[in-house]
Amino acid sequence: MNLRRFLLFTFLTLFFFNHAFAQKKRKPEDKKEDTKMDKVVEEVATAVKDKLKDDRRKDPKSFKDFFDDNVVSQKGMISVHKMNEKWYFEIPDTLIGRDIMAVTRYSKTAAGGGIFGGEEVNRQMIRWEKGIDNNLLLRSVTIVVSSPDSTKPIYQAVRNSSSDPIIGVFDIKAVKKDTGQKASVIEVSDFFNSDNQVFSLSSVSKQLLKLAAFKKEASFIQKMSTFPINTEIRTVKTFAITPQLLSPIPTPSIGQYLPPGLDAGVVTMEMNTSLILLPKMPMRKRIFDSRVGYFANQYAIFGEESQRSDLEVFAVRWRLEPRNAEDAKRQKQGELIEPKNPIVYYIDPATPEKWRKYLKAGVDDWQVAFEEAGWKNAIRGEYWPENDTTMSLEDARFSVIRYFAADIQNAYGPNVHDPRSGEILESHIGWYHNVMRLLRNWYIIQAGAVDPNARKRKFDDELMGQLVRFVSSHEIGHTLGLRHNMGASAATPVEKLRDKAWVEEHGHTASIMDYARFNYVAQPEDSITNLFPRIGDYDKWAIKWGYSNLQDSPAAEKARLNAWTIYAYENPRLHFGTEISPYDPRYQTEDLGDNAMKASEYGIKNLQRILPNLIEWSREDGESYKELDEIYQNVIAQYRRYLGHTIKNIGGIYDTPATYDMEGPAFVTVPKSIQKEAVTFLNNQLFKTPVWLLEQDILNKIKPETGVEAIKSLQEYALTSLFAGDRAVRLMETGLSSKYFTLDDLFTELESGIWSETKSAKCIDLYRRNLQKVYTEKLIDLLKPGRASVQSVPVGITYGFSTKMVELEKTDLPSVARAHLEGLKTTLQAAILKAPDKITKYHLQDVLQRIKFALDPR
Repeated sequence: MNLRRFLLFTFLTLFFFNHAFAQKKRKPEDKKEDTKMDKVVEEVATAVKDKLKDDRRKDPKSFKDFFDDNVVSQKGMISVHKMNEKWYFEIPDTLIGRDIMAVTRYSKTAAGGGIFGGEEVNRQMIRWEKGIDNNLLLRSVTIVVSSPDSTKPIYQAVRNSSSDPIIGVFDIKAVKKDTGQKASVIEVSDFFNSDNQVFSLSSVSKQLLKLAAFKKEASFIQKMSTFPINTEIRTVKTFAITPQLLSPIPTPSIGQYLPPGLDAGVVTMEMNTSLILLPKMPMRKRIFDSRVGYFANQYAIFGEESQRSDLEVFAVRWRLEPRNAEDAKRQKQGELIEPKNPIVYYIDPATPEKWRKYLKAGVDDWQVAFEEAGWKNAIRGEYWPENDTTMSLEDARFSVIRYFAADIQNAYGPNVHDPRSGEILESHIGWYHNVMRLLRNWYIIQAGAVDPNARKRKFDDELMGQLVRFVSSHEIGHTLGLRHNMGASAATPVEKLRDKAWVEEHGHTASIMDYARFNYVAQPEDSITNLFPRIGDYDKWAIKWGYSNLQDSPAAEKARLNAWTIYAYENPRLHFGTEISPYDPRYQTEDLGDNAMKASEYGIKNLQRILPNLIEWSREDGESYKELDEIYQNVIAQYRRYLGHTIKNIGGIYDTPATYDMEGPAFVTVPKSIQKEAVTFLNNQLFKTPVWLLEQDILNKIKPETGVEAIKSLQEYALTSLFAGDRAVRLMETGLSSKYFTLDDLFTELESGIWSETKSAKCIDLYRRNLQKVYTEKLIDLLKPGRASVQSVPVGITYGFSTKMVELEKTDLPSVARAHLEGLKTTLQAAILKAPDKITKYHLQDVLQRIKFALDPR
């Protein structure tokens, strides 16, 4: 028994003895003995307290005395030691106060949950700090506010308003002084073999995966590796699952159980945490400009001389620097130079061999864009060196296109960046195997009328490889910091999309960062073979803006970039269109050209061409018609997109980012002629029954019905969108005179198409009767329209909406709806008298009664 334990034992023994003794009836002569006992207890208590203080103040052991011959050590940013199954970090004093990015990824996951090895779990900036009583603290750092000058009083005010949480406290076990650099040794076994959120799953992730308590006894540290600028920790973590509940009725439930968890009651997964040392001097920020589409970070800045806090928003991008002063000089003179550290993406060795070269080509395609910024060989793809055991796919020093064996039809391109400056540190692109299925479906539907290679169930490797290449380029663009530019395709006049020479020179969209997919406008007679997106004019301009090495002062750099942008905006092909605009018809996904109605008409012609061929193109003897059903549903989806592209013009507002030194307004109402053209398109292509969709030879193979409800569903979708409260508000806001398209114009134009039979005394077929009932019910609903959430995108921010609630009953909406119901009532009363058949008459009488009751429910 050591001294500390002995003193504590003595103290407790005397305490309980004295306590028991005091309960007996005492004689007066015993008081002296009590006083002696009290004194002894007090002395022992003081000795124990002093001993505990001494233990806390006791200097840690020397490095040599602490570690024995069993220790296994690795040197690196944080030197790592393992001794007697315990792990230790050696934290040099030079690392104290330095910013470190912690990135945790799955290494292996449980099957069936839509999560895959290589995907990011969590990221957080952390910082080591000296504590008291010989310990180290680990803080989680979140930058919300900042002050640029630590010598000014306001800097302390900012610090007082931004205390960072302590996520770990570590006793210093030993100190190393013999290398000229002092370092503290701490044990980290229990810390990393735990469920600390910074290095594990968030509470939300656990809910989504139905995970509960962390099972420490079934978890462990698998290995640690350390390198000059990063330290890697591989852990195995086991969680209990959320108990399943029996219920006699279905109840809403958040998340889904992982199949292995249901079988075993626990879930085990492997994670890798990368601790990346951030630069001591952060990269110079490039101030965000809403006219160029970059992802961005932001935080509030408090300056000593400022009269308010400023929101500093800065672009996310890689650090590219010249190798030396001579290269910098050559680049300034207009010569292309190679960067000190090029951007390299490795191809996951789990990728099927036939697709690797196409993924790599998607990376290399960006070299032409970086040349616009003064760099050559600035970016490249490389194959993973599978025989190099010193490299790990989870190592934060390497960017990788990770290949996931998943049936998800998608791919995504994230990045990990320094929150202080926006400097991208690395990226793990997620590539799901079944993205090829998505590509096949897109290409059949959008290019099948033009490209014979698309007219088959399974594409040739070369065609599929080129499709893979284009998506690879798109996702790489995201990892370079580029957002979607949904306005790029709107810069191309629709008729140019049919001009073979023009398309060969410019491509069908100005940016691969658009969702422009393939040239569905091109007709068979145009002989166009180049249907793919590629690195375009906007992409080259955006890379020039973000990656040019401007050796100016911050103020001069901002002025130069602004001058470039103003000049660039003289060319519509260099415009950026936000992906989140709720009202600008130029900024849409999956669209082409500067006129959605014209482009969609061409697209529908091609759909009409391919539809009769789908049975042959999907044929496989001995197989069911599942393949045919999938492709047919993609035809419906494409047609529905064309409707959506058109509808957005109605009540639309052009939103062009502008500054004081640019001419013209930022917001312009879509011209009346274009909005009227959009309604005419809907009347002709949708409300006039699109019987071409009802290819009975297809329908009778994939479903028992004949398509009546499917047509009604499409028409109801369009009317619901047209009558949406936010669209009505915009029409009322902008329709202040006959110069503009008004709410009244919308109803009038729709009725001219939807109710055309009432003017000619024609029979009304089933499809049209359904449509007219839907229209009437939608119009009746507008008599009591409730509230509408109207969104706008504030100029100059990176994402998010500004929202206002509008009480629609206090607007003209119910008034206009009532007026049109009254007019329709009169029209129906006259039409009933001229109805050519019974079912038409029944229908008109029914609708009339619905209107009468709505107008006067008494």
